[in-house]
Amino acid sequence: MITKDLLRQYSIISEQIETEELEIILKELEQVLSSDIAGDVCEFGCFVGTTSLFLQRLILQANSRKKLYLYDSFDGLPEKTDEDQSAAGEDFIPGELIATKSQLKFNFKKANLPLPKIKKAWFKDLRQKDIPSKICFAFLDGDFYSSIKDCLELIKNNLTTGAVIIIDDYDNPALPGAKQATDEFLKTNPDFKLTKITHSLAILSSVSF
Repeated sequence: MITKDLLRQYSIISEQIETEELEIILKELEQVLSSDIAGDVCEFGCFVGTTSLFLQRLILQANSRKKLYLYDSFDGLPEKTDEDQSAAGEDFIPGELIATKSQLKFNFKKANLPLPKIKKAWFKDLRQKDIPSKICFAFLDGDFYSSIKDCLELIKNNLTTGAVIIIDDYDNPALPGAKQATDEFLKTNPDFKLTKITHSLAILSSVSF
C-alpha cells in the first residue's frame, strides 16, 4: 500500500496532525485514486503543507494525472462565531496558526515536489472560478463553523459521484463549529452521507449526481 510506504519514508513537518489521522486521510485518497473517480484534489486550510506534501506524494506515487489545489488565508484563523465558542478551545484565536505562502512553497521545493495550485484567500471570498470544475477528494481543515460551511457550499456541486470529503476536528470539543456546520450541511444535502467518524475526522461521500 502506497500510504504505508510514504509514512515510513517521510517525516511529518509539524505537530498539526497526528500520524494516525494522516494515515486515514491518505488511505481515503488512495482508495479514490485506485477507483479512478473523476476530478482533482483540494485541501482547504493547508498551513505550512504538513498534509499537502503527503497528498502530492501520493498522487505522484499512484501515477495519477490529478492536480492538487491548496487554499489558505495565510493570515491565520479568522474570527470565531457563536457556534465556535467552547471553553476547551480558548487557544484558538484570530491570527493563530499563521503561515506564509512563501513557507508553503519552500517546503514543497525542499521536498523536491512539484508546486500545486495555491490560492491565498479567506474561504468566504473563494468563487467557482477558483476551484476545479470536478473534485474527487477534499480535505477541509478550517477549524471554525463559517470556514467549514463556506467550503462545503462552495464545492458541493463540483464533487463527482464517489467523491470523498474529510472534515478535520469534527469530533473535537475545542472546535464545535466544525461539527455543527457539517451536520447542518448533511441535513440539507441528501446527496451526501456521513460514512465514518474516526480520530476526530468525519468522512463524507457523495452518493449520486
